[in-house]
Amino acid sequence: MRPVVVVGAYTPGLAVIRALGSRGVPVVVARYHKRDMGQASKFVRELVDCPHPEAEEARFVAFLVRLAARYPKAMLVPSSDQALAAVSSNAAALVRAGYVVAAPDARVARVCLDKSDTYLLAECNGVPSPATIAVAGVGDIERYAARAPFPAVLKPTISHRYYAVFGRKWTRVDGLAHAVAEYRQAHDAGLEVILQELIPGDELCGANYNAYFWAGEPLVEMTAAKIRNSPAETGSPCVAVSRDLPDVLGPGRDMLRALGYHGFANVEFKRDPRDGVYKIIEVNARHNLSAALAYHAGINFPWLQYRHLVYGERPVQTPYQRGLYWIDITRDLKEAPSYLRRDDYSLSRFLRPYLSPHVAAVWDSQDQGPARVRAWDTVRTLAAAVPVPGAKSAREQLTPSKVR
Repeated sequence: MRPVVVVGAYTPGLAVIRALGSRGVPVVVARYHKRDMGQASKFVRELVDCPHPEAEEARFVAFLVRLAARYPKAMLVPSSDQALAAVSSNAAALVRAGYVVAAPDARVARVCLDKSDTYLLAECNGVPSPATIAVAGVGDIERYAARAPFPAVLKPTISHRYYAVFGRKWTRVDGLAHAVAEYRQAHDAGLEVILQELIPGDELCGANYNAYFWAGEPLVEMTAAKIRNSPAETGSPCVAVSRDLPDVLGPGRDMLRALGYHGFANVEFKRDPRDGVYKIIEVNARHNLSAALAYHAGINFPWLQYRHLVYGERPVQTPYQRGLYWIDITRDLKEAPSYLRRDDYSLSRFLRPYLSPHVAAVWDSQDQGPARVRAWDTVRTLAAAVPVPGAKSAREQLTPSKVR
């Protein structure tokens, strides 16, 4: 079998590693973050450290070109937004080096990564979406406040950059002054944002449309519902369940057709309880956070992608298991207090996914290495957060001679 080079080995990358490695595919991991737990999977044939795809894009691409000489005709899979942006932008050079690039072209990737472009395309093609304006200054926020209600959502145009700074995917703003303050913080960090209506309803209104799309048609589809997020209000899913959601099939297909999409994509929606319509939240042009759910439910999207792009085997729809939960245990338990404090949450409700058929995002009794890495990283994070009496902070310990 031809090898696969997976760039990044956090939760989505780990799912790809296991989905392909369990089929006998030689997997090489290009790691740019040492906390990535997928590096410890038994399915990793080789682990190589690479430059950061966003901070050092030119060096990253040059590294991959050199790596291609050792793994000719390998499939290249970016498993993060940073890797996706760099790989899609440099796809021509990577193809010349010999890779089969498992990513959409640069135009499509750019529209998916930039929320302003995503919502504009959705609006132009009749895909339901929240009311959205681009924010170029305080005047835009004031104009929004004059015609739309608060609370609203201040959302980055490029999610992963905002998350790296603020530790959340978006920010709820409860009024004009709050929106202006949050905008200024983002602007000071060099980030562009949009202001968007807040769709009411909790995390249970969230839905995923997963599809392998080709020539304007879905070859394989699967839907899932979100159950819990981390952080609870502004985070990404930490619990999801495979479930038939026929109302997202139409808008999901329409969005991918509008993009001219080829390959695997995950389209996120939220149902608006005011009108019952699923409205688009974002398009992930890569394997998503809960990718292991589809794999364990019976649809191995990375394997279908591999067989199609490398060997020309056209994917075919197959049945999948409904009612299977996917749980990111570490992140879910971290949010347990937030949920259990809510009036509508009981302990039995919180435990329901654990007592039902489920698969863990990281833990696997047959592949325990990633869970050990995750556990050690969690212990170190908790230890660092515990204040030591009399100890100086890291900032206080820096004398002028130590500052670089």
